[in-house]
Amino acid sequence: MRLRFTLVVLALLAGCRTQGSVSPYQVPSEADRATSVAEKLNREAADLIEKDPTKAESLLRDALTKDLYYGPAHNNLGVVFLHQQKFYEAAHEFEWARKLLPGNPDPRVNLALTLERAGRLDEAFKTYETALEIAPEDLSAIEGLASLAVRTSRDEPRLRGWLEAIALGTTDSSWASWSRARLTAANGK
Repeated sequence: MRLRFTLVVLALLAGCRTQGSVSPYQVPSEADRATSVAEKLNREAADLIEKDPTKAESLLRDALTKDLYYGPAHNNLGVVFLHQQKFYEAAHEFEWARKLLPGNPDPRVNLALTLERAGRLDEAFKTYETALEIAPEDLSAIEGLASLAVRTSRDEPRLRGWLEAIALGTTDSSWASWSRARLTAANGK
């Protein structure tokens, strides 16, 4: 009886190991990922982030179910969480995106914004700087650094250059006015 029970258990275990089964801890192969579907869902969600964040979040979660390694969906899900002031969740998604999109400054800028809003100003400043290391002309990172330096009265020798870059490079009139006012104030000292 005991031998028959052992054989049944072994047969069941052997049957569980079919060639097509995938462990939940196994990294999905390229064939198992539906990147084009994830990309489509991400685009749909990006159009809804401001108008319908709940629907955008649902679409982004679906996108990541299709391809967990699709960096833009992690970045956009982080944006949704940042708008909801879920700073921990946002930072987590931006970290994923940062790792999956190593040459893209956007996840780093978004992570810096998250850290800034969470009151972690020194970390935010360093994270903006990492975005500039990747893309030295990235205006969003420059704006973040300049704004943070001004608001915290940070003694920053690069501030004048950042303000000039903003004044010359932005298409946003409020950023242009802000940077010109800071430059004028600095010239009057």
